Amino acid sequence: MQILYTSQEPLQDIANRLKQVTAADPEREASVRAIIERVRTEGDKALRELSLQFDGEEYSCAPVSDAEFAAAYESVAPAYLEAVRSAAANIRRFHSQQVPHSWFDADATGVILGQMVRPLERVGVYAPGGTAAYPSTVLMSAIPAKVAGVREIVLCTPPRWATPEVLVAAREAGVTSMYRLGSAWAIAAMAYGTETVPRVDKICGPGGPYVVLAKKLVFGQVGIESLPGPTEVFVIADHTARADWVAADMLAQAEHGGIDGVSPCVLVTTSEQLARAVADELGRQLARLARREAAERSVEATGLLVVANSLAEAAELANLIAPEHLELVVEDAWALLPMIRNAGAVLMGEWTPEPVGDYVAGPSHVLPTGGTALFSSPLSVEEFVKRSSLIHYSRQALLRDGPSAVQLAEAEGLGAHAEAVRCRLRDNPEPREA
Repeated sequence: MQILYTSQEPLQDIANRLKQVTAADPEREASVRAIIERVRTEGDKALRELSLQFDGEEYSCAPVSDAEFAAAYESVAPAYLEAVRSAAANIRRFHSQQVPHSWFDADATGVILGQMVRPLERVGVYAPGGTAAYPSTVLMSAIPAKVAGVREIVLCTPPRWATPEVLVAAREAGVTSMYRLGSAWAIAAMAYGTETVPRVDKICGPGGPYVVLAKKLVFGQVGIESLPGPTEVFVIADHTARADWVAADMLAQAEHGGIDGVSPCVLVTTSEQLARAVADELGRQLARLARREAAERSVEATGLLVVANSLAEAAELANLIAPEHLELVVEDAWALLPMIRNAGAVLMGEWTPEPVGDYVAGPSHVLPTGGTALFSSPLSVEEFVKRSSLIHYSRQALLRDGPSAVQLAEAEGLGAHAEAVRCRLRDNPEPREA
């Protein structure tokens, strides 16, 4: 792997090397548009034909049955069920702290202002497939929605990856209906509804390029939480870090392979000795990986080792990149934390490897990728609620504030707006009897 030095190259130049640039693909977008339109106009017929064409399995036009869920519980190992329930409890506990509440505030003149918080009615979750099943994504997406108070949670996952493990995770997470549907046609089905798949209010969850494009194209018809790209890890380490542990953490993300084949993995360290030791470890550990090809592709394409002059410099490089996962494998992670401004998840210390966040800690692993942590946040309960402003004015309050409203309306040339207030000020009726 290439080693860069901040003493030889400006931080912004190094950041530019690491930033993911996804080129537009008009042909792919046209294909996804055509799929969405077919599902919108043809419904289940399109789902049957597309599933057969691309997945080799015709859509059954029915959700997963109670009997199939029961069989899934019978087939999974007890240790797996225990792990799912343990993770689910942690996820539920963490997200229960995020639940927003309605509030109201009144003043002496009779103005009552407030905010009503209501959960979405029906949410769609997409659990990707591709090269593996992802029951953890079901937990990390559906449980926050359930905690928010969403009544119906619809899950779609490709037929091949609707494994017993995924079914069990779905039931434990509170999914109310599950469909063996994948790719762009699953997104379209949830966005527009078909004879068997209900239309949802919002769609969340990661996926491959066709899923991400479909989410982008249906936005406005439904809400979406983000357009997630390749998963990524950025490790800041000092001389106290173990090279074998750091390499293992980098490969934990690299093995995903990512959208279009790569998952960036980066180490920034103040120790050149550690950088060279990690390079050696990556080679050794790659040879043992079951998913060696995917990990090797990621390491070769987007793996990078950077030697920084200081931890402050390393933190500033992380802020420029705004990574999805940021590990602080340093002697005092809490002292470094105040320097971090942009990251999807910050994993503190040598005993907090990134997979802990992926599976069991509690915060959702659906995180901003590709530098979007500059302006966006992890999936949370907030994604599954909506707010309505509440405004109540008394006669006394309108007599006080009305003239200002008239002035502002007239400044904008909106006479009808002004008159709707002025007529009340002009007539100035006595308060009506209750």
